[in-house]
Amino acid sequence: MKTLIKNGTVVNSTGTAQADVLIDGETIAAVLAPGSSLLGFDVENNVDTVIDAAGKYVIPGGIDAHTHMEMPFGGTNASDTFETGTRAAAWGGTTSIVDFVVQYAGENVLDQFALWHEKARDNCAIDYGFHQILSDVQDSSLTAMDELVKEGVSSFKLFMAYKGVFLSDDGQITKAMQRAAQNGSMIMMHAENGSVIDLLVQQAVAAGNTTPYYHGLTRPWQAEEEATHRAIMLANLTGAPLYVVHVSAKQAVAQIATARDNGQNVFGETCPQYLYLSLEDNLGAESDEWGSFEGAKWVCSTPLRSREEGHQHHMWQSLRTNDIQMVSTDHCPFCMKGQKDMGLTDFSKIPNGIGSVEHRMDLLYQGVVDGNISLERWVEVTSTTPARMFGMYGKKGVIQPGADGDIVVYDPKGHTSIGVDKSHHMNMDYSAWEGYEIDGHVDTVLSRGKVVIDDNQYLGTKGDGKFFKRGLSQYLI
Repeated sequence: MKTLIKNGTVVNSTGTAQADVLIDGETIAAVLAPGSSLLGFDVENNVDTVIDAAGKYVIPGGIDAHTHMEMPFGGTNASDTFETGTRAAAWGGTTSIVDFVVQYAGENVLDQFALWHEKARDNCAIDYGFHQILSDVQDSSLTAMDELVKEGVSSFKLFMAYKGVFLSDDGQITKAMQRAAQNGSMIMMHAENGSVIDLLVQQAVAAGNTTPYYHGLTRPWQAEEEATHRAIMLANLTGAPLYVVHVSAKQAVAQIATARDNGQNVFGETCPQYLYLSLEDNLGAESDEWGSFEGAKWVCSTPLRSREEGHQHHMWQSLRTNDIQMVSTDHCPFCMKGQKDMGLTDFSKIPNGIGSVEHRMDLLYQGVVDGNISLERWVEVTSTTPARMFGMYGKKGVIQPGADGDIVVYDPKGHTSIGVDKSHHMNMDYSAWEGYEIDGHVDTVLSRGKVVIDDNQYLGTKGDGKFFKRGLSQYLI
């Protein structure tokens, strides 16, 4: 199959141009001047499909490098399967995800990797890769790191919180960082001081302060800043590259910016919820002073931060200045009924997570409309940087000959209303983004040359997505 996307404005991270894009099979064959021939070959009359993108942007498919499909957590599992979650991602213009293989203490790392392959294989609507969570850093874990790098898993996530579940102590983190410095892999860090948080949670519950609002109050920005600084120091000690996930506090951004100014390979990611939502949302609608349970919809970790303290504004600023390099979702959805309500009388029992994989591209495009980031930066933080950060660039994250035919035709004159009865394909009984209005619309999505979304219809099939074997990060020096 040959497909021609004509008359559109091609947007890469490096700039925009009026151009036609020819896709041959799964791969971009050429980027042409509008209406031009290819070595005397009449392109338009010799293709199988023509997509007219007049007045629209033609962008590389989005890459969400932080998702948790089917993740076991808090006595339940994330409500999106690889099938439902990747289909929802496609609806929103995301054509690749990087999900997390989970290893709990006592579990074999390579066995878990094989298990996650079984979960995802033949189920995904779009292409996928894996990061590996390490929660029990033993000698066998270090050997597994080397093996997984060969298998295309070149990034490893550790936690400074969740004692008894995921938390690694500083010695374990140091051992993993030492191995990463040797094999070239990326260390990803959930940076919160778990011991401090556990104490504050215990004190809040003992005092009868159990509504969702206290989730944010017991995970203060100081706990995030301290852990971010500690992770940076351990990375400095070992020479390992460090990627701090879901940064929510402006003080943590300052630690990352300082490390980068000092020449360290330190990078930061934020998420749509930290750009738009706030701790005040945890109060819920029509609440009393201390909040209603409706606030559980927005319980996630790191938590939402107070709007009065200016964290959201600072996150947008950090994207402009490149103190924060990219935006992922930390997509970890749970339904209110039967999952979030496990914490109805105790906020510490609420499964932590927000579903956003369907809306990231739209929410970040609204940042372009609102003047927070440029059009090219939109593409950079949602596609190009994730591809470069996690060893996919060239095949993913760019519109150029030889790249995969992962392309989104985006209409800046279109409109998207977000809500469970409007645009909602995630396997959730609510939307964290209910009522948001977006000045733009995903019109057509191609995954490796196949049209999977067009004219508000899903045209893909289960198993369209394939495992992507990643290389090392292309940002490391």
